[in-house]
Amino acid sequence: MDNEYSLGAASAAELGSLTSGRIKFRHLQCFLAVTQFGSVQRAADSLSITQPAVSKTIAELESILGVRLFERGRRGAEPTREGRLFAPHAAACVGALREGVDELSRHGVEHPGTVSLSVLPTVAPALLPPTLAAFRAQWPRVSVKVWTGSNGQLLERLKSADTDLVVGRLSEPEGMVGMTFEQLYREPLTVVVRNDHPLVHESNVTASLLARFPIVVPPFGTLIRQSAESVLTAFGAQASSSLIETLSVSLGRALALHNDAVWFVPSSVVEHDIALKLLTRLPMPFASADEPIGLILRHDRAKSPALDSLIDAIRDVGREREVVRIGMK
Repeated sequence: MDNEYSLGAASAAELGSLTSGRIKFRHLQCFLAVTQFGSVQRAADSLSITQPAVSKTIAELESILGVRLFERGRRGAEPTREGRLFAPHAAACVGALREGVDELSRHGVEHPGTVSLSVLPTVAPALLPPTLAAFRAQWPRVSVKVWTGSNGQLLERLKSADTDLVVGRLSEPEGMVGMTFEQLYREPLTVVVRNDHPLVHESNVTASLLARFPIVVPPFGTLIRQSAESVLTAFGAQASSSLIETLSVSLGRALALHNDAVWFVPSSVVEHDIALKLLTRLPMPFASADEPIGLILRHDRAKSPALDSLIDAIRDVGREREVVRIGMK
């Protein structure tokens, strides 16, 4: 696809300088892939093309723009200052093109359009069912693509315009460049076991008692893991003791129900199982910090009626969750 792009409000002379090598979709696609993965080889793998093809395409783009976009070294390909400046505009072009295709599709019979979102796996089970029900009532023929993963992975998808929005956690300032974070609600941590677990009948859960069972926690480096380690320490257990680390809700649930595991998990993930008396909360030594969950968007996001409706539905469900959380205190 040889779609051409103009670089902002360029002068006639500047535009003329680009005519010898017009910017095409493949240039931006390769540039964003190398920016996302920090490696020409990994970018090539993600695009299902060869490494020399990616290198040649990047070289063409650098020649067209007259600047160096990456510094190549042992650690991979690092964007230069010019590369970092160009990245949000390249992502906006790719995002606008995809949105334009979707906009045209909405007027067809066979292809009604698609919106995409990326969400933390620990957030999706509680947030998405009511959100998507409300969205489908307004847009019954629009498809929704949903990706889950770690917060870092979700933000990378957003940066590279591979998703329209993220529902996740606020990252470090350098990781939020070009994006906005709108807090939806706060998510408390809870500790659960199956309803007939031996620990349910213990009046005082100690470190030695916990050590008899598998302990399932979020992966190291996540904010909710920090809360889990604080609770473990308050129980008297060593945070570095033998743990099962996973973000998978289905795995954590299976381990809790069938392997006698003690599961440290965001409260909303298990509220349905607690209501059905499949899981029960263990009393924690102290209240853990509530974690803010929010809506993350690019500053330059393309406007779309369907996407706006999806965002509104997410906001409505988020507000409802925050009202419930406050009412439980």
